[in-house]
Amino acid sequence: MDDRRLLVGRFGAPHGVRGEVRLQSFTGDPGAIGGYRELSDASGARRFAIKSLRRVRDNLFVARIEGIADRADAERLTNVELYLSRANLPAPASDEFYLADLIGLSALDEARAPIGRVADVLDFGGGDILEIAPVAGGETLLFPFTKAVVPEIDVADGWLVIVPPSEVAAEAAGDGEGEAASSPRRASSGKT
Repeated sequence: MDDRRLLVGRFGAPHGVRGEVRLQSFTGDPGAIGGYRELSDASGARRFAIKSLRRVRDNLFVARIEGIADRADAERLTNVELYLSRANLPAPASDEFYLADLIGLSALDEARAPIGRVADVLDFGGGDILEIAPVAGGETLLFPFTKAVVPEIDVADGWLVIVPPSEVAAEAAGDGEGEAASSPRRASSGKT
């Protein structure tokens, strides 16, 4: 049984005086967060049940939460992140996967030589990015998560193939065209 907990949303500021609170959903289908049971905070100690959702835009909702009756209660939820056990998510179709399932996979080059391991899947607003911890250690590498850069994924066998974009391949070959620190494909080893 998979005991990982996945971040699926975050409470925002209170909405009105009757205990409603803004809720940002991080799920593929934003409205699906309303149907998940056993939502909890980061520690897993506090549980939340969503009684109702009203869409404000895209992935932002106004929510009624069981046990939250007034603005003061809602204010205490501001910035509380919502987690769900991976085991409580529906199984993906055979050709699908959850982004969280990529973390820990071996990253291989086209010749199937190891590059490293997937440390994280990031999204800064311009699309998903794979953060790879290199086999040799050092700074993590960032690659856009596109079909061209990641043409093969086998979650069951624990690997994916990375074909670095041409500018990354040129940097790796040591063409002297700039410092590694100026590359947007590198990140410090710290989490964001």
